Amino acid sequence: MEANGTLNDRQRELLPVFCRAMCAALADMVRQISPTVTARDVQELPLLTLGSFFQGANNVLIGKQATADVFLSIKEIIRRSLREHKPNRMVIKNAAGRRVTLTLGSDPDIRIEEEFAEQLRKKVAIEIKGGTDRSNAHNRAGEAEKSHQKARNEGFRDFWTIIAKKGVDVGKLRAESPTTTSWFDVAQILGRRGDDWDEFCSRLIEVVGIPAGKGRTPNKAR
Repeated sequence: MEANGTLNDRQRELLPVFCRAMCAALADMVRQISPTVTARDVQELPLLTLGSFFQGANNVLIGKQATADVFLSIKEIIRRSLREHKPNRMVIKNAAGRRVTLTLGSDPDIRIEEEFAEQLRKKVAIEIKGGTDRSNAHNRAGEAEKSHQKARNEGFRDFWTIIAKKGVDVGKLRAESPTTTSWFDVAQILGRRGDDWDEFCSRLIEVVGIPAGKGRTPNKAR
């Protein structure tokens, strides 16, 4: 049908059913896009017809962008204590006079490590999942679990997952990633407002060891 542009009687009979099914799926996809549908979303819609390969590549780009944006949100929290800043690495000096390094990478996406007695204490491993479609939420949680297990084997002690929580049963996410010790909503972390953002700010300030006055919680400052 697609190749020749023709319809046989059977295809013509089923076409309304097909259209209704596609409309329902597209409507659900639009509802799940956060915060809103953009011109870029419309432009990239034809990629869906090219198969899972292109969609997978697009998901990778979404993930990389979300990770970079979360790193910027973290910078906003610790900026007054920054001693060094590079695109993939930030260093602060905490209240105890020790250096704490926050590094972008993979498995985990962000690692927080503190220098102590000429050694690195592996404090927190952070996994970031930028996708917002609910249908793949549990797959993303499973991917986070694999990364956290690897980080645990490296000696990390705390494991945070930043993921889309809207419309998702967090209890099921916990079942997919039992290693995760804290869950934060990615939309709130990127938007820098909301209860999860406030909690994230407080936890991060505590983990890196800077005074509360040294950090910044934009949601409360506005």
